[in-house]
Amino acid sequence: MTSEIPTRSGDIFTLDDETQILNSVEKWLDKEVKDEILALDHADEYPRKMVEQMKTLGLFGATISQEYGGLGMPCASYAKVVTAVSEVWMSLTGIFNSHLIMAAAIERFGTNEQKHRFLPRFATGELRGGIALTEPNCGTDLQAITTKAEKKGDKYIINGSKTWISNGIEGDCVALLVKTDSEIRPRHKGMSLFLAEKAAGFSVGCKLKKLGYKGIDSAELFFDDYVISADNLVGGKEGRGFHQTVSGLELGRINIAARGVGVANASLNAATAYAQTRETMGKPIGQHQAIQTKLGDMATRCQASRLLVEDAARAYDRGERCDMEAGMAKLFASESAMENAAECMRIHGAYGYSRESHVERYYRDAPLMCIGEGTNEMQRIIIAKQLLERNPV
Repeated sequence: MTSEIPTRSGDIFTLDDETQILNSVEKWLDKEVKDEILALDHADEYPRKMVEQMKTLGLFGATISQEYGGLGMPCASYAKVVTAVSEVWMSLTGIFNSHLIMAAAIERFGTNEQKHRFLPRFATGELRGGIALTEPNCGTDLQAITTKAEKKGDKYIINGSKTWISNGIEGDCVALLVKTDSEIRPRHKGMSLFLAEKAAGFSVGCKLKKLGYKGIDSAELFFDDYVISADNLVGGKEGRGFHQTVSGLELGRINIAARGVGVANASLNAATAYAQTRETMGKPIGQHQAIQTKLGDMATRCQASRLLVEDAARAYDRGERCDMEAGMAKLFASESAMENAAECMRIHGAYGYSRESHVERYYRDAPLMCIGEGTNEMQRIIIAKQLLERNPV
């Protein structure tokens, strides 16, 4: 009998299913992605052909329930896919992960009508998007957002702006966090989440230029008397947006951690191979203790990061609160990616600094994971607060 993997949704998903999907993804990466990365990364070009291929692979429906046409993957299996893709080109994971956080908000908190209206189209990639939280003067402190929605009959009028929104240009819609009541205290009770499709009053600014994380579009979004139906208020009730958003960030942080594992692994693999072919003082540099200590630390970081991601993902699949576990995984794996990328470049020397090498891309991509889905400084605070709450004296 094939072993089943626990899923949050109750979908039946087996180890054979996981193996089949991972094999398909790895074959796709080898055949269609690896040889195209340098050109796309250097040009900061959106990988349209790869996006169409990701639709065929089902990645836009990876964590969406099978009831709505998705793959129904448990988070533990999904994290392995994210790691595999990130080992090759981390940017691709942002295209489907931001989309899946949006989908998770609808699947977990949306009305039945919203689920049936949006999720099947999300699963196929027909309708793609992301989650719009950050504002020009508001990042970590989500309760300080100023984008407002004013109710007018059976519609809302939205005014404000968002920034650093993944899939903001190429996507069709966003899960949009707004204030529906600016006076209520505590402030989070006045926040609501809408599924906002592009229409009059919803405009996109320029593509933001970044150090790394090339290819995927990050943009400013502007809402100027944007009219949206009350039917697009997630869950149908005001004041629940903060909870709906924060719950979705657990999946997002596990994804960021899995990306960190991928970049850390890629750095380790490149360094290990180079250490056996580059010679100095009459022998491969991997035989010098100075290089061996670096490789030892890099390998340990990779293994520890992977285990932390698995622990957080399994807690998520069991339906448990896992902000501490997700925070630990995100914190450690992202810092591991940073450290491994730097050590990989040092081991490669000048060759690692060259734009003709993937090594410098790892070095540029790694910092994103320390910032995205909540800074690592914030993760430390979340971990500490949960530690104290779970272990009262």
